[in-house]
Amino acid sequence: MRDKPAELARGPLRPIELATGAVMGGLTVGLITVGALVPMAAALQLVAAVPLGLLAHRYRLRALLTATIAAGLVTFVAAGMMPALGVFGAATVAGIIGTVKRRGGGLATVLAAALVASAGWALFSVGMLLVFSRTRELFFTAIRNTAAGIEDLAGRQSQLEPLGRMASEATDVVLQWWWLYVGGSVALGVLVSAVVAWFVLGSVLDRLAWLPGSDRLDSPDDDRPIDPLPVSLHGVGYRYPGTDVPALADIGLTIRPGEFVAVVGHNGSGKSTLTRVLAGRPPTSGAVARPGSAGLGKLGGTALVLQRPESQTLGVSVADDVVWGLPAELADEVDVDGLLAEVGLDGMGERETATLSGGQQQRLAVAAALARRPALLIADEATSMIDPDGRRDLVALLAELPRRHGTAVVLVTHHEADATAADRVIHLANGRMVDHLASWPTPARDQRRGPMGSTILELADVHHTYNRGTPWEAPALHGVDLSVRQGEALLIVGGNGSGKSTLAWIIAGLIAPSSGRCELRGRPVDKQVGRVALAFQHSRLQLQKQTVGTEIADWGGRATGSGAVGRALDAVGLDRRLAARSVEELSGGQAKRVVLAAMVASHPQVVVLDEPLAGLDPQGRAEIVELLARLRDSGLTLIVISHDVTDVAAVCDRTVHLDAGVVVETAGARRPVESDGATLLPARPEAVWRLDNSPRNEPGNGVVR
Repeated sequence: MRDKPAELARGPLRPIELATGAVMGGLTVGLITVGALVPMAAALQLVAAVPLGLLAHRYRLRALLTATIAAGLVTFVAAGMMPALGVFGAATVAGIIGTVKRRGGGLATVLAAALVASAGWALFSVGMLLVFSRTRELFFTAIRNTAAGIEDLAGRQSQLEPLGRMASEATDVVLQWWWLYVGGSVALGVLVSAVVAWFVLGSVLDRLAWLPGSDRLDSPDDDRPIDPLPVSLHGVGYRYPGTDVPALADIGLTIRPGEFVAVVGHNGSGKSTLTRVLAGRPPTSGAVARPGSAGLGKLGGTALVLQRPESQTLGVSVADDVVWGLPAELADEVDVDGLLAEVGLDGMGERETATLSGGQQQRLAVAAALARRPALLIADEATSMIDPDGRRDLVALLAELPRRHGTAVVLVTHHEADATAADRVIHLANGRMVDHLASWPTPARDQRRGPMGSTILELADVHHTYNRGTPWEAPALHGVDLSVRQGEALLIVGGNGSGKSTLAWIIAGLIAPSSGRCELRGRPVDKQVGRVALAFQHSRLQLQKQTVGTEIADWGGRATGSGAVGRALDAVGLDRRLAARSVEELSGGQAKRVVLAAMVASHPQVVVLDEPLAGLDPQGRAEIVELLARLRDSGLTLIVISHDVTDVAAVCDRTVHLDAGVVVETAGARRPVESDGATLLPARPEAVWRLDNSPRNEPGNGVVR
């Protein structure tokens, strides 16, 4: 089954249209405003049509109109009238090109649409000058004064005097017939811009056509009253467009009011697809029976809490986020303080959502879901990105909802321990229901095979405060001291909100500490960005190219067909044939490996991994731990930031505990490996870690084999 084309959709703007419009409109505001206010950045205004063009290319005209109006108003407040008109001008060209591309038209269609638009802009420009007569006269006076000045200067040279008179006479003619010249120049400008944009912006849109633009939660309109339970699935299957293997096959189950059901399976088993069907997306085979509509996001319907809570956080403050999107009359009825207290966020209503930890954000997502009084709440891997204590607390909270609110809860997870509190457990494997899951491997616990060198990275008295000096300042780190040796594998652990991710960004040089120093080989890391590579917690955010091969080649600065791509894939245990695969087709574990392969190709001195096991099932976790051991033994310096202590500590030389931005303990340090009974080998400053594990003379990239 294919997604419904955007041009055939009816009714109010869909969530995907609102979300994309907000992002693209915000990007346009930034480009136009910076280009208008910063003299050296004026060229940014030339690319302002790209985000709006992408919006028009993917969605309905009303999505573009809504985003344009909002962006225009914000730009007017931030930068004034002329930049705001620039937003509307960019939207005109973007709308023409994007819509024509979406509907399969050509240059002739662009010309026809541009003629209509140019006439409209010409009439608008002339009309504004007619209405605002004082502004028009001021504008004309400035032109006359300029012409008089030119004539005066030219008159000082006899040979230029005729040119000065001609300029003055031409000015008089233009001002006499100003409406014709103004309207004609504006119309010509719009027409030329549209033609040029057809080739320039059109090419950009063609290159971005591979980016996903559909909402997997989107479902056809269901006019029945909202009544999602009980819901029964009979032989349900689901196959995504363009795939040969179904994501779900022959699923039969029933979810009843007030139940707590756990769905357990490994990555790729079909769990998330099952949640989409339960949330209202029609299957491609089989049947779903329920008394009314699923009512996703509606009062009394179905609520969905996703794996990444920040993707559902929309309000600036905690209290605002709980009722965000609810009609005013319903929002007033919500006991916000009571809901926050119930989910463990008592007294935090005035807190900024940006200051919350991952576990707190998940609790907030549950509170926002409960504000809609759902009959069915689905938590899709909601526990996978938070620490063990937070995971236990969240599961306990979900288990209480059926008793307190009568809400049926479906918890989707790959942690068997999360399912112990459920009334019943459904196991999925390869898209099918099974009696139990196959046993998964335990991460290897091998000893390092190579020596460590001298100190390569040093942090001294590092403090960091976000929004320092403002009413919203939020301290994150308090006097961190840390030294990392060449070739060492260091584990930094701590709960959500302990400052781990902030520390990772400082070590990678992406932000400078508020005070203290963080140095790589004696120089500030933020002055040599790229020497320390950072693997984000959400690997997909770092994959910007269309295919795996081009992504790795881009990081390594080599041609796509070079052997460097293949060697990078070998280094992380991926098949070289994966180079041709789209990044959109990667599983979570594959995406993490591709990011590491790209980093390997770029030859960093240190690699920082922020929560490398987050969101992975036991199979994927074991594979990543094994990969870390291989990279460690190759001589690469690793800093692993994680709350998965049990798995990752097995391959790390030392563990540093971070609590509330302070190093509270350093433990588990192993005796440095010696070579032939001698002391540690010193790091060779001219050596660099390579994919074939051989040193290469390259100054400034010192890594021991």
